[in-house]
Amino acid sequence: MAAAAEILENLVSRRPELASCAGDLAAAADALTLCFRRGCKLLICGNGGSAADCDHISAELLKGFRSRRQLESPGKLSKFHGHIQGALPAIPLPNFTALLTAFANDCSHDYDFAQLVHALGKSGDLLLAISTSGNSDNVLNACELAREMGLTVLGLGGRDGGKMFQLCDICVRVPAQETYLVQELHLPVYHALCAMVEADIFGE
Repeated sequence: MAAAAEILENLVSRRPELASCAGDLAAAADALTLCFRRGCKLLICGNGGSAADCDHISAELLKGFRSRRQLESPGKLSKFHGHIQGALPAIPLPNFTALLTAFANDCSHDYDFAQLVHALGKSGDLLLAISTSGNSDNVLNACELAREMGLTVLGLGGRDGGKMFQLCDICVRVPAQETYLVQELHLPVYHALCAMVEADIFGE
């Protein structure tokens, strides 16, 4: 399996337009690797197509992505050795359908992700906020609360990052502005991010 630096280099060689955000992507991978090494978790939020991306990202982290992630010392899990893989804790917040719809109905959609950050997050965790405009109120409120709670905030946005940019510790801004074009660039970016983290933590 390629090292993180090689994965990033390969991404830029295939998608040269992403060279402008390579530095932020490398910083995001480092922050996420540190989060997982400390035993903390990733929370991911976004709306619409970005909500689907949250689910996709978690799937790449919760099991092997480019490697099998064999358990090195299964111990009491010996029965499962060869059947389960090393996992990185990633929680896609849009998948809490019952909570999100109840909260939107009873309280406010603008604070639904913030409610989940409050319920599930702790200092040392990391929030990945995805917004093509960077201006989704429920994403912005989640970012603001996450910062107050001591979470690191990563953003994945479009060219200017919108209001979200100011609330992020690191923001990967792809060079596009129209929603579907931003989303087309988000996919190779987060695939590279997941591969880089996997390479850093699990190695060969």
